[in-house]
Amino acid sequence: MSNLFRTLGRIFAAVLLPLPAAAEPPLQLPTANTNIYAPGAEDHYYVGTVGRPWMSGTFGCVRTDGWQLHEGIDIRAEQRDKKGEPIDPVRAIADGVVLYVNGKAGLSNYGNYVILGHERDGVEYCSLYAHLREVGEGIRSGARIRKGDQLGVLGRTSNTRSGISKERAHLHLEVALFLNKRFPEWYAKRIPGARNDHGMFNGQNLAGFDPTELLRSQQRQGAPFNLVKFIQSQPELCRVQVRETDFGFLRRYRALVEKNPLAEQSPTAGYEIVFSHVGTPMKLIPRTAAELKSKARVHLLSVNEAVQREHRCRKLVTQKNGRWELATAGQNLVDLLVY
Repeated sequence: MSNLFRTLGRIFAAVLLPLPAAAEPPLQLPTANTNIYAPGAEDHYYVGTVGRPWMSGTFGCVRTDGWQLHEGIDIRAEQRDKKGEPIDPVRAIADGVVLYVNGKAGLSNYGNYVILGHERDGVEYCSLYAHLREVGEGIRSGARIRKGDQLGVLGRTSNTRSGISKERAHLHLEVALFLNKRFPEWYAKRIPGARNDHGMFNGQNLAGFDPTELLRSQQRQGAPFNLVKFIQSQPELCRVQVRETDFGFLRRYRALVEKNPLAEQSPTAGYEIVFSHVGTPMKLIPRTAAELKSKARVHLLSVNEAVQREHRCRKLVTQKNGRWELATAGQNLVDLLVY
């Protein structure tokens, strides 16, 4: 890992100090478009893919007939210059620190983008703002950011072959957890020689949840909103047992660990990890040796078949001869998590 990533790791681990519970401020919308809160106004908020309705601009298995995951939401531009190009300011949804800036649009299908690191209810999370027309002056790695600070201007930058038209200019917003700060090492070992332009900020190292649901939930609940409860309320896809007791994700996300009275009386021999419908680890349960169901390092415990049918695009599990097992994508996800 480069010195830059070591520095950012220290920032993410040490600079983001937990705020007192009473001081948790509400998240703010990233642009002036407020139609996310207006019933029936979805078409004025989300930008769908070419020839598809607004739903294809939302989060989840909404593309390629349900077989492709869209990791965030695409927010429609509201302000344009005389040439029809978007000029909407893009703002931070919460206080935090700049973790990463990509100012070379050709290096990513996200174009120009910024990643911020935040902390809420004991959980480190990040927000990603993509396809920016330009990144704001002073927005650089390590800079402290206040909620509402301008990060850049909404745009349509990307390295995709078809590009993004003026009409479809949008902000792509993601909210996610980091899987492993050792991602560059894991990636180089897993795929020798493969190009990784963004180090630990590679999109494969992010596991997210629905920004729309997050923003609407905190608006409905107000002060009682709790990020841990929100994360753990996502639809459960599967549970996986790992014979590992010390790994980065576990140390970093103690707030997601569920108490187990048996593990408090006997040594912990492994963990049961609960994954959401899109593969986000949302709960970790310590297990004693007597509770472990297999001697294997990784063992699939259960699959919610109804959730799998409804949210099939991640392809984390597969059924063979009537039995469920981790698919290649699922194996890679667990391997990265405990690496």
